[in-house]
Amino acid sequence: MVLLIYLSVLLTLYFIPLSITSPCIMERGSLKAAPAIIGHQGAPMLAPENTLLSFNRALQRNVSGLEADVTISLDGVPFLMRDRTLRRTTNVRRVFPDRQYDDASFFNWTDLTSLNAGQWFLKDDPFWTVQYMSTSERWSVGNQTVCSLEQMLKLAAKSKSLAVFTLRRPPANHPHRHDWVNLTLDTVLTSGIPQEQVMWTLDSNREMVRSVAPSLQQTSVQKLPLNTLHHKGISRVLLRYNQASAQDVRLYNENNISLTLYSVNEPWLYSLLWCSGVPSVSSEAPQVLRKVHYPLWLMSPDEYCLIWICTDLISFAVVLGIFIFQKWRMSGMRSYNPEQIMLSAAVRRSSRDVNIMKEKLIFSEVSNGVSSDEPYMENGFNYYTN
Repeated sequence: MVLLIYLSVLLTLYFIPLSITSPCIMERGSLKAAPAIIGHQGAPMLAPENTLLSFNRALQRNVSGLEADVTISLDGVPFLMRDRTLRRTTNVRRVFPDRQYDDASFFNWTDLTSLNAGQWFLKDDPFWTVQYMSTSERWSVGNQTVCSLEQMLKLAAKSKSLAVFTLRRPPANHPHRHDWVNLTLDTVLTSGIPQEQVMWTLDSNREMVRSVAPSLQQTSVQKLPLNTLHHKGISRVLLRYNQASAQDVRLYNENNISLTLYSVNEPWLYSLLWCSGVPSVSSEAPQVLRKVHYPLWLMSPDEYCLIWICTDLISFAVVLGIFIFQKWRMSGMRSYNPEQIMLSAAVRRSSRDVNIMKEKLIFSEVSNGVSSDEPYMENGFNYYTN
């Protein structure tokens, strides 16, 4: 029974790998082009996030787009800021100590431009890259300021790159709580960037935006049904990498919906999405992904099956050899029942007792003989001489 269970488990383990599917188990001829890389916050491992220097560093790595997080200032200027406050990425604690915990949207643009947005990077060294910078590079990093959306859009237009941004709505008591979409749209239209290069992710007032700027690439940040996407005129989808399955990727591609997944920072994940046919990814490490010129591993189904079959055969041969060896080893051993074992022990004990008694008698006789010769030696009497 135990042997049967063991063999069942063993066979199950042998056949499970043959049923595993992976996007990278495919014919090499079916591999599509590498996903385009969009620099989220530029290249934040090489320069302070959401600064012009960071975006320039990303463009130097041949990214196809720039992505940023946008907030509306108190006087209606869209600027780039990821956090709710300015404490982490600026020197607001030194310049405006009484306002350091205020929402970033309650600062006007003049106040924002007076802040330094690079010294924190040199001080904290979040990605251990400062030690590799030259003196001039450190000077450039240390003199970065808060970047506006208009500056980023002009840079994207100059480099002919995509521009992607997510906009945070101002708080309830903000003066631009209700016209934040219009302010952002006006900034896009006046920046000079072609509308085709902008991925518009805001769902609020989407119909109005489409009527004013029909060439913007309408993008959804939610996983919606295909008919809903087509009804809203959405041609692109921006999702986190774990929100889309291989089947979703295939459906989007078949229905002309361009999918972008974030945050993809590891080569193995980039390789997996490449095999899946993902058109583009958003990354905070474009300098790392640019070094991946081919998927880290790619195998045809026939090669995969051949490898596992050979592995199973070798494993089965080893298991069979162990069984044969154990069978041979057990067959050479004598079998004893309990009565034989007890009788053998009793015989060995009796023999040992007899030997001990013999030794005692011999030593006793020797001792008696020595003691009887001693008187004659003391009196000088020699029997043999006599």
